[in-house]
Amino acid sequence: MKKENKMKIELTKKSKIDTDGITKLFQIRAKVNIENKFGLIKKGTIGGWVESLKLKNGNARVYGDAWVYGNAMVSGDAMVFGDARVYDNARVYGNAMVSGDAMVFGDARVYDNARVYGDARVYDNAWVSGDARVSGDAMVFGDAMVYDNARVYDNARVYDNARVYDNARVYDNAKVYGDARVYDNAWVSGDAMVSGDAMVYGNAWVYGNARVYDNARVYDNARVSGNAMVSGDAMVYDNAMVFGDARVYDNAMVYGNAWVSGRINLKISCNFEISRITIDTKEKLQKLKSFLDNF
Repeated sequence: MKKENKMKIELTKKSKIDTDGITKLFQIRAKVNIENKFGLIKKGTIGGWVESLKLKNGNARVYGDAWVYGNAMVSGDAMVFGDARVYDNARVYGNAMVSGDAMVFGDARVYDNARVYGDARVYDNAWVSGDARVSGDAMVFGDAMVYDNARVYDNARVYDNARVYDNARVYDNAKVYGDARVYDNAWVSGDAMVSGDAMVYGNAWVYGNARVYDNARVYDNARVSGNAMVSGDAMVYDNAMVFGDARVYDNAMVYGNAWVSGRINLKISCNFEISRITIDTKEKLQKLKSFLDNF
């Protein structure tokens, strides 16, 4: 027999119209003590706003030890459960779910079929939508957006004006911030950082302690890893790999099946030989530069 989700809230008589100008919302009140890792909500405490106690299918909207408070609103077919918290001016709507020990607050929005769970945090003006998932100890904040089928999890951080979308993955301790974009099937993981106006897309991977920033682009099946840095207007694409302590910057392009590794500072712009040369020592780079100077 399916266990019924016991509701610990009730509706008050106080109501208001949602920002859509149509949906009527009711303020809630705790009808029993609600206690979890965040503290104790005493019986009779006034909370936030919900469209109803139950969804059209009969499932409870807010249940378990979850709590909605402040000016937060939960509407549509959205659900908040477990030990989750939704507060401040946050909104959860559509078919979204916030569960586990997750927190959504500030002016954040979670909607469509998005899921926020585990110990995840979504706050400030951040939006999570589509079929996106934010979980683990991940945080999405600032004016960041995570949408489509994107996944942000583990201890990952997405913030400022960053966007993570399509089927992209950001996980481990990775950070995506500034105006950076990670999309398509790209993965950013480990302790990697993507920032500035950088873009990582296609099937590209950025991982380890790698840094991609400024206006750099990493795409196709490219890999940037180790302590490598890609910056300026540099591009790494095709099946190219940049790793070790390599630095690729200015207008440099690394593509084809090229490997750039070791303690290399590559700022030359070469769109033909670099795709056929594997550079793994400083001496080889010097030879390449000499060749180009005499070309």
